[in-house]
Amino acid sequence: MRKRVFFIHGWGGGPEEGWRPWLKERLEAKVFTVINLSMPDTDYPRMNEWVETLSGAVGEPDKDCFFVGHSLGCITILRYLESLPKGKKVGGALLVAAFTQDLGINEIKNFFIKDINWEKIKKHCDNFTVLLSDNDHYVPITYGDIFKEKLNAKIIIEHDLGHFNGDDVARELPPVLKAVIELSQ
Repeated sequence: MRKRVFFIHGWGGGPEEGWRPWLKERLEAKVFTVINLSMPDTDYPRMNEWVETLSGAVGEPDKDCFFVGHSLGCITILRYLESLPKGKKVGGALLVAAFTQDLGINEIKNFFIKDINWEKIKKHCDNFTVLLSDNDHYVPITYGDIFKEKLNAKIIIEHDLGHFNGDDVARELPPVLKAVIELSQ
């Protein structure tokens, strides 16, 4: 069975922005099945709708399921993992520009109403990589410490890539490709 990789973009984003089309092409060339999701109502996202969208796309989760989240897409992955029934495990998750609090942004507060259930998440996935930038204007690299402590995540700090979107990065992002390949091995 081919490994499936699900891309979950961030707040106000979309599936065809930035490095996602490039990454999709590269992963498909390496025989991955890539599902580049378009999340609903990206300007005013609702956690339940985003988790339901991801769950519907995944169908039956298994060890050949991998996730790449950007920004708000990362907490969506974590909330999805919390929702899985006992005994279900996925292969891994790459969390790009990941954070664990609402960052003071009203539109995303509903994703953080309840505490993150780290123990439940670890029962469904034990393979995490977190990619952060040393000059992200939204997400400080100190979030890496939280993911390392709570999920034993591998932390990668890149230099001068901002929030990994818009003008911050090129259309190609080799560190993301490398991290997904390593995660899936």
